[in-house]
Amino acid sequence: MREYLSLIKFSHTIFAMPFALIGFFLASKDSEPEWITLFYVVLCMIFARSAAMAFNRYIDKDIDTANERTAKIREIPNGTITAKNALIFVIINSMLFIGVTFFINSLCFRLSPIALIIILGYSFTKRFTALCHLVLGLGLSLTPIGAYLAVSGEFAIIPILFSFVVLFWVSGFDIIYSMQDEEFDKDQKLHSIPVLLGKKNALILSRVLHFIAILILSHIGKTANSGEFYWIGFSIFSALLIYQHTLVRDNDLSKINLAFFTTNGIASVILGVFVILDYIMKNQ
Repeated sequence: MREYLSLIKFSHTIFAMPFALIGFFLASKDSEPEWITLFYVVLCMIFARSAAMAFNRYIDKDIDTANERTAKIREIPNGTITAKNALIFVIINSMLFIGVTFFINSLCFRLSPIALIIILGYSFTKRFTALCHLVLGLGLSLTPIGAYLAVSGEFAIIPILFSFVVLFWVSGFDIIYSMQDEEFDKDQKLHSIPVLLGKKNALILSRVLHFIAILILSHIGKTANSGEFYWIGFSIFSALLIYQHTLVRDNDLSKINLAFFTTNGIASVILGVFVILDYIMKNQ
């Protein structure tokens, strides 16, 4: 079990999970939260992300083996998990994801194959487009709107805006993370923003994407007439996004793990906590 949790980097679920909770509570604003639905939402998050991460490791097994950075630490190249077992793991989690959506509502069930196509399809994108970071962001951006649909069965503008926040936020920090493989990607003829624009310009684009995410969050707060808890969460989240850009330079990637894993994980949790607190205070 520990090996498979490592394969899918289960701890990284923390990036998107708070946005799933935000979507759930937004949809529950006019009624008592349905906790069984929340349970289904969490299961869908786990199964979908597990399928996506394991599929990425399966598709990239040859690339990861050739990459000195990943050859020893990733499970398929180092022989901890076989490629066949990883693929079986993908199939099982994909089936479980679709199966759980059946118990939520018919809309989520009908949309579940589309969601899978997006999150699994990301693994192919760096072979032909530098926009692969945006595709990853798109996959995770399904989280808040998906959770909202699980409760309400209909689309709404605020959860869609939260999805755009996730899209630009994730795309921005994935660009930063991919900088460490710029030279390898060039040699392997793989595509990324750092390969296309160089590290310096990639950092500038990452900052622009994060600035857009902050602007959308600000717009959400004003549109929804949010209270002080929302704005506290917004301020801390924004500050952490800005902070991560002080940690990484185009000629110094030594703190990239701090910027990528720690800062973004904390930012997501804090935003989720304060947005949900704002919801609770409004509905008391």
